[in-house]
Amino acid sequence: MSQSPGSPSLDVAGLRSLAVEVAIEAGTLLQGFARDLAEGRDIDVSSKSTSTDPVSEADRAAERLIAERLLAARPDDGMLGEEDQAGRTGSSGLTWVVDPLDGTVNFLYGLPAWSVSIAAVDADGPIAGAVHHPPMEEIFHAARGAGAKLGDRSLACSQVADLSDTLVATGFAYDRAVRSDQARMAVGLLQQVRDLRRAGSAALDLAWVAAGRHDAYLEFGLNVWDWAAGRLLITEAGGVVSEHRRSLGGQERPGLVAGGRAAHDHLVDWLEDRS
Repeated sequence: MSQSPGSPSLDVAGLRSLAVEVAIEAGTLLQGFARDLAEGRDIDVSSKSTSTDPVSEADRAAERLIAERLLAARPDDGMLGEEDQAGRTGSSGLTWVVDPLDGTVNFLYGLPAWSVSIAAVDADGPIAGAVHHPPMEEIFHAARGAGAKLGDRSLACSQVADLSDTLVATGFAYDRAVRSDQARMAVGLLQQVRDLRRAGSAALDLAWVAAGRHDAYLEFGLNVWDWAAGRLLITEAGGVVSEHRRSLGGQERPGLVAGGRAAHDHLVDWLEDRS
């Protein structure tokens, strides 16, 4: 059973504060690993789904820290993390969905587009969350019914009206067959929009849509930890998010379309015209 934001037993503001606090702590830990990398130290990098899909001790250490802090504060909650070190079913009706280091490839290359994503999710979806961008010391956060913020500043999605004026964020899968189909989709979309951006961190892309830095977002092949916090940021910033499925690489893949109302609807229409 889900609990409504008005329930006296559910402190939505407290959940948001906890997500912010833990995301910042994990970011500090990751910045230490980033310094190690810059100084040539080994951080134990291996592969996951493909040879180009890396995971490092930085990912694992950040997830351990996040799990320890969240479960110390809320021991009855569930946990779902990308690295699957702390997966558990809780009894509270809440599950923390965590991407401890979204943008691992960027991180390993010394590129600054990587983030920490933490969301509390109930039966109705994300209820509180944070996306932390340590290289820029920015913390995006939201709570259901309470708006989205960057630090203390309220966020609002852009209100671009025309698809031709829309700056769209996207991303590509690690699987080469899926990536080939995504590339064909991107070529078609490039003919319709202002431009495409590919930062390499889905959580950060979604946070930037909430902040108006992108007009919209479209990507397939995502997992829930990629978008749980970012989805809430966008909806609380006045935007719209919808889930879709598309056959890519010979298999149905889940995806998201997100943005201000007009940009979102234009992208959905574009997708439907291609189905």
